[in-house]
Amino acid sequence: MSLPTVYPLAALSPELKAALQERTERCLRHTVGANITTHYGISAPSLSLFRQAIAGKDAKEDPTVIIDFRQAVPLTDYECYSPFIAKFFCHPRKQSELENLLAPGLPNYIAKSSSTTGNKPKLFPKYPRRCSTTPSSFAKRLHLTGSGKAVHMFSLALRDLLDVVGEDGEVKKKIPVCIGSCGGTRTVENWPVETDSTRMGTTIPGYVSPWATGFITHHRSFLLIHALFALFDPAVERFLMTYITFFVDLIRYVHENWNLLITSIRDGTIPDVGHIEHVRTYLQANFRANPQRAEELQNIGPPLDHPGWAQHVWPDLKTIVCICSGVFATLIPKARSVLGPSVLIQNIGYGCTECSVGKMFNINDTETFVLETGDHIEFLDTSRAMVHEKLLQAWDLEPGKYYQPVATTEDGLWRYLIDDVIQVTGFDPRNGSPVFKFYGRKNLAIRFPFTEVTEAHLVSVIRALGTEDIAEIEEFTAVADLRELPQTVGFFVEIIGDIGPGAAAARQKAFEALVRANEDHQRAFDAGLLRLPTIRVVKPGTFAEYRLWRGESMNAGIGQTKVPVVMLNEDQQEWIAERVIAEL
Repeated sequence: MSLPTVYPLAALSPELKAALQERTERCLRHTVGANITTHYGISAPSLSLFRQAIAGKDAKEDPTVIIDFRQAVPLTDYECYSPFIAKFFCHPRKQSELENLLAPGLPNYIAKSSSTTGNKPKLFPKYPRRCSTTPSSFAKRLHLTGSGKAVHMFSLALRDLLDVVGEDGEVKKKIPVCIGSCGGTRTVENWPVETDSTRMGTTIPGYVSPWATGFITHHRSFLLIHALFALFDPAVERFLMTYITFFVDLIRYVHENWNLLITSIRDGTIPDVGHIEHVRTYLQANFRANPQRAEELQNIGPPLDHPGWAQHVWPDLKTIVCICSGVFATLIPKARSVLGPSVLIQNIGYGCTECSVGKMFNINDTETFVLETGDHIEFLDTSRAMVHEKLLQAWDLEPGKYYQPVATTEDGLWRYLIDDVIQVTGFDPRNGSPVFKFYGRKNLAIRFPFTEVTEAHLVSVIRALGTEDIAEIEEFTAVADLRELPQTVGFFVEIIGDIGPGAAAARQKAFEALVRANEDHQRAFDAGLLRLPTIRVVKPGTFAEYRLWRGESMNAGIGQTKVPVVMLNEDQQEWIAERVIAEL
């Protein structure tokens, strides 16, 4: 049964505004009261004025503490608390020095960011959630309920394991360092690292792939083994993963290795796909020969041979859950062609390594979110100065305007400016929470002397180009094209099928889309500062190959290897330029 569509309000009623304000301020008082007595709370220079303002006050109960926080706590960046995080990586790791460092107790894990642009990854200690009313995190939304089978494609591998020792020198706690989806899943499912060995040879009820599959750290091998166990089981109902790119890459690898996978299912032998020797024994113990299933699959054929292939392989398949908004939305048509019309493509929600921010407003709308978080979120109007005096609260927002979220989390007492831009579209009629769309990353932009081209501008160009007469674009990235003067925006695109008859007009059409997004481009073109955008087509499979190459070269975790919407590094640009097969 489908849920009724909810429509956002243009303005808050007095009752909804009051409820939203009470809920927001209760969350902030809870965070301040818990974290002000931590090592960071009592010593961070950024909190010195705040400490003076609340001296003698009950931080958990005094309502004026909220006013003091807004007036005295400045915007912070990662450098404000990185010296504290660095203590987790000093030797010896003494419990007395690390306990209550940023939040009460010790963290469950330390989340490592993806460093998509090639910058050094950031680290965020993640502490136990203390508030019983904390909404669902991404990991909780992905927690299996019911009896249906799911392909759960999340990494469980660790980047490091930190031993925290007591005064007696004994290890008191082991803290994993891992990607956020790994740490979140382990926490929600109660999978501590100390008991990993007891699960290695098992398949968790409701899961299709053995638990050990999560320890494969090679992108292609990880997806192929998940594909093998998924193909084996016709009762799959859901695919769960971080990004929709996982599903598209999995389908491509299945197509390329079809005969290998069918033979493995027929013979009951785990194939030699490389990079799995450390878990092969566990995988093989959960696999057996199934000639009948192999024959069924052989009769269906590989996935790219006919539309709606997934419905034939998995008749009960209902949903795939993944991040699929913004730049990832260009892959929905490709996924849809394989899934058929009846499978729901559902977004996990909106968030980042720092915190979860929102969930889907309507389950079948992959682009629109509603604020739902256990943390305190404020907002900075992108047209205003980046100072804490300009921050707005959730009830101050205006539909149609653009904002950067600012997070104060249960994991630390800061006002961290998230490097994303969202566009508010209204308010939830059920509880008053802001409704919004993701607009783009703030730092992923092509900057020219006369203007900048944002992620949202680039996506609008790709949507304008993705027509039958030009090309069906599967994935893209962009660069500042300096091959000749004047400079311009350069697109690298991977397409489905052939270039259309209208390709000669593609550059002009791309330029018109840029001008619609920002009129500065027309003025720059008229002044001879900008030429028409360039569009280079790369060979099929390039973006899947990029994820494999980047994951290996950066030693990135499974689930974090993404293609940046703007390639800023020369090695990235040179790599993709070598795979161009045509230029429009």
